[in-house]
Amino acid sequence: MPETSTKPYLLRALYEWCTDNGYTPHIAVRVDQHTRVPREFVRDGEIVLNISFDATNQLQMGNEAIEFSARFSGKPHKIEVPIANVLAIYARENGQGMAFPVEEAPMDGEEESDIDASEAIPLESVPSSELITDASHAQTSTPAQGPGSGPDAPKTGRPHLKVIK
Repeated sequence: MPETSTKPYLLRALYEWCTDNGYTPHIAVRVDQHTRVPREFVRDGEIVLNISFDATNQLQMGNEAIEFSARFSGKPHKIEVPIANVLAIYARENGQGMAFPVEEAPMDGEEESDIDASEAIPLESVPSSELITDASHAQTSTPAQGPGSGPDAPKTGRPHLKVIK
């Protein structure tokens, strides 16, 4: 029997940590054919989702997928995100959380590969200017305020999570 991945357990633990501390948990997700999200909010193949209690209905964080209902621009949507497609989970207010290595999507009939917890990257090691943040349920992502930001800072486009080793 194959060993269960540590990734869904880490996601649930960080979600609980966010809610226990009054933070708003967000997940950055790679969107593919197995991901069920409103496509009009997907940017560069990714979407950031607010998964707080106030933003979701019937949230289920299983070992294979995260599922919930949410409203986007006032319209209800059923959201399904395979655990393999979660790139990061973090608190919107301070950017603390964890990024995960990008996994190749399993082909039909293949088993999902295990994520080694030692490969996960604490987001404290990612500069705040590189984090994706989203205050309005996956509308437009903007960089967190930090050094080099403001009206005089160069415009670099949409930020992406950056893995720093």
